[in-house]
Order: sequence, then C-alpha cells, then structure tokens
Amino acid sequence: MRNPHITRRSALLGAAGLGLGAAWPLRSQAQAWPAKSIRFVVPFAPGGSSEIVARAAAAEMTKLLGQSVYVDNKPGGAGNVAMQEVARAEDQHTIILGHIGTLAVNPFIFDKLPYDANKDFRPVSLLAKVPSLYLVNNDVPARNLKEFVALAKAKPGQLNYGSAGNGSAGHLAFEYLKMATGTFITHVPYRGTGPQLTDLLAGRLDAASVGAPAVMQFIKTGKLRCIATGTPQRIPQLPDVPTVAEQGFPGFEMTQWYGLLAPASLSQGALDTLAAAAAKAITSATAVDHLTKEAAIAVGSTPAEFARFIGVEQQRWKPVLARAKVKPDN
Repeated sequence: MRNPHITRRSALLGAAGLGLGAAWPLRSQAQAWPAKSIRFVVPFAPGGSSEIVARAAAAEMTKLLGQSVYVDNKPGGAGNVAMQEVARAEDQHTIILGHIGTLAVNPFIFDKLPYDANKDFRPVSLLAKVPSLYLVNNDVPARNLKEFVALAKAKPGQLNYGSAGNGSAGHLAFEYLKMATGTFITHVPYRGTGPQLTDLLAGRLDAASVGAPAVMQFIKTGKLRCIATGTPQRIPQLPDVPTVAEQGFPGFEMTQWYGLLAPASLSQGALDTLAAAAAKAITSATAVDHLTKEAAIAVGSTPAEFARFIGVEQQRWKPVLARAKVKPDN
C-alpha cells in the first residue's frame, strides 16, 4: 500500500534525485521506502550456508538502500516457524531467505503448512547456488563415495547422517543419495547446521551433506573429509574431490539454492526497489569475491525469473520426494 504521507512534491523530488549519486538511487525510486531498518530473517540457526549467503547480500544491500539490512536467525520447524511469521508481516520492512527446503520440499512433505509457498510471498531475487558436499568424519574408514556406499551396505542402518532439520536441504540431499545408491543410513535431524557440524566434528555423527560455504574451512584444515560433491562437475575449490556422478551414479546432481522473498503484502514500488538492490548487491565485486571463496555461486535475478525457477524446482523435487518417501519425521 502506498504511503499516504508522501506528497506530490516529495515524489517529484525523489524522481529528480535518481541521478544524484550511488548512495541513494535505489531508495529514491520508491520515494520513502525503506523508511527504517530492514529485518532479513534466516529460517535456520547461525553457522550454515544460509547465514553466509544472507550476510553477503545484506551488507551490500545496506549500502544501496541507505538503511540497515540486518540478519535475524529464527530457526525451528524446518523453516516453517520463520516462514509463517514473515508471511504475516505487514510492516513492509521484513523479508526472508527462501531456499530449496522451504519452497520446494516442505510443500510436498508436510500434510499441512502454516504458509503457502506460492501465494504468501513475492519472489524477489535468486541470490546464490551452493554446491552440496558429502562429508564424513575422520573416524569413518571411507576415503571416497564408493567405499562409503560399500560400508553402508555392509552395515545397513548402523551408519548415521545429520541434517539441519527435517525437510532441510541437507536432509533432501542425503535422502536423494540414499535412493541413488540403494543404502540404508539413519537420519539424525538437528536444529540448524551449526549444531549438526559440532557433532560431526566430534565424531558423534558419521556423515552429512552440507552446503560448501559452511564447511570449506573444515575440509581445508583436514577436520572433515569430503567424499563427493553433488555438482555436475568438480568445483574449483576442491579439484581432487570427484562428483557423485563420477563415482558410479551418472546423472546425479544436488545443489542447494537461496533466494530473497518478501511478504505478499509488500507494495509494488518497494518490491521493485528491493529486487534491484538485491540483484545488484549479490553480484557486486565484494559479494562475489566473498561467496567464491566459500565455494558459493552468486546469481542475482529478477522477481519473474526467480518465480519461474521456484516452479521448476517444485516440479523437479515433488516426484523425488514421493519416491524417497521423505517425511518431516524421518
């Protein structure tokens, strides 16, 4: 809804200010929006790829919008708690990080969701894609995926893997691997990537699939072993680690993705400004450099492009989830 306090004079001044410099151009397009700090909700605990992507975008968006964009982690319920809260936000200054779990998985594994992924939100921009890495702790006697699969088949149900929670990207990634390899490995859900990594590093978990940004430091220092990547090709940051497809499972691909969403109530003017800022922020030299070091790929898109992407991903994963029988309680 348009701000009733904006006068015709202020609107004209805002339009005239479009060419007055780089600090305020995006804000002036929406006249008085943003009028205060923007709360950028991340639906998981700190320490995961979601937070890394969100903070990279938020830092640059702050510069472009002239108001602070701050990250607020709100974990719980496979992202459903935060999604429900933001869907109902009407302050015009609350946004959320959407991802494969909340947008393309949860709608098909929960009998009832407290939000509608397609109706309660306005897609803003696809921010980044993140390689899914398959990891084991150093006590697991498997140097690669083939050895891990052989071990899992020799000890069905005795090995376990962790995830950031039921319905999370890591949950989907490992269930997809189990389906492709015909293995039975026990799932242990956590409340976020951070707590999961604590147990993986301590040897209380055997394996996990985690987005690259959250674990690159542990792989490089030898604290965790990466046995495969879910990408179609090897990633430059781990040139010696073969893909799942290379190790006997052709056609396998698993990549996480993260995008920006706003409540459906966000005004069109605010959406236009926010989308322009988000796409420009995530593709800035600073954000790209930061994400590249973390093995993440900056994208940036229009709202329409992101909406189409979400639709394609939903159609892609719906049958996979049904075949793998992924449910919130497994």
